[in-house]
Amino acid sequence: MDFFYEKIVRPALFRMDSEHAHEWGVRAMALLGSGAMAPLRRWLEWRHQLPASAHKPVEAFGLKFPNAVGLAAGFDKNAVAWPAAAAMGFGHVEIGTVTALAQPGNPKPRMFRYPAEEAVINRMGFNNQGAAAVAARLAGQPGPGKRRIPLGVNLGKSKVTELEKAPEDYLTSFGLLADHADYLVLNVSSPNTPGLRQLQGEDQLRALLGTITTANRARGAKRVPVLLKIAPDLTWPQIDRVLDVVGEYALDGLIATNTTLARPGAFATVNETGGLSGAPVRQRSTAIINYVSRATHGRLPLIGVGGITDATGAAEKLDAGATLVQVYTGMIYRGPFFPAVLAAAVADRQR
Repeated sequence: MDFFYEKIVRPALFRMDSEHAHEWGVRAMALLGSGAMAPLRRWLEWRHQLPASAHKPVEAFGLKFPNAVGLAAGFDKNAVAWPAAAAMGFGHVEIGTVTALAQPGNPKPRMFRYPAEEAVINRMGFNNQGAAAVAARLAGQPGPGKRRIPLGVNLGKSKVTELEKAPEDYLTSFGLLADHADYLVLNVSSPNTPGLRQLQGEDQLRALLGTITTANRARGAKRVPVLLKIAPDLTWPQIDRVLDVVGEYALDGLIATNTTLARPGAFATVNETGGLSGAPVRQRSTAIINYVSRATHGRLPLIGVGGITDATGAAEKLDAGATLVQVYTGMIYRGPFFPAVLAAAVADRQR
């Protein structure tokens, strides 16, 4: 872990409310991504670039990633900070979750740290400025083919939209954001929007994927890769049904997993509602990656997320069948250049 972050920055951030500290982190990353900081950003990108002997770009769903480590959705909800991601060592970044309608999210406080367990519980509720505002911001930033690293856009359902109208809600966001994304993610697994996880059910998922894949095919040569993000709380038979529908609509990949509603170990007596992330999710998310990889004979690209706090955790998910990995909570505990350390460790392991 970076000594300066561990001894000075993290203690200061951890004295703040969790969400307030998160906002400071986003502002700092946005500053690094600004035009005024371009020289520093380019130097950091050079410093964190893997040596030629270890440089093995990862190819997945028609895209090339300079390394296997990405920033998970949830950190940069409104596309204000992602231009700095490559300077921090990331090989891709996923913004959002973005909804068709702007929304404030759930009442505060809604994010809680558990340092002894290297975990976070959040019930943010897809707070974001809405698809139109995010699309307008992305239109003024480097677009597909002009970026240092691929950019994914994570889409969710607006809270006020009735569940049966979810496909149209996602379609609105898809129409606004597809031109700006290297890949898109349909998030049907956050536990913090009422009813959202029901979209993982076979009939609801078929309706959603049918709507989005039809619109995507209509784009012709401008078709964008579409992935699905699933929950760690699904049973094996439920995962089987999800995979059947994913195969039926030839989705490009799967992200496993979102946060969990389970409360293992020390969390058995914790009363905060919301999704648990960080180290306690590690084992379950890896098990799901392994199950999906075996069930699809390794043919479906997987992004592994959940509980990566060190190089061993990243390697574990890649060994289980993930093509790429993503971090967020691990960065809270390990610092902003944790992804560069992970990327180097993973590349060294692959030599």
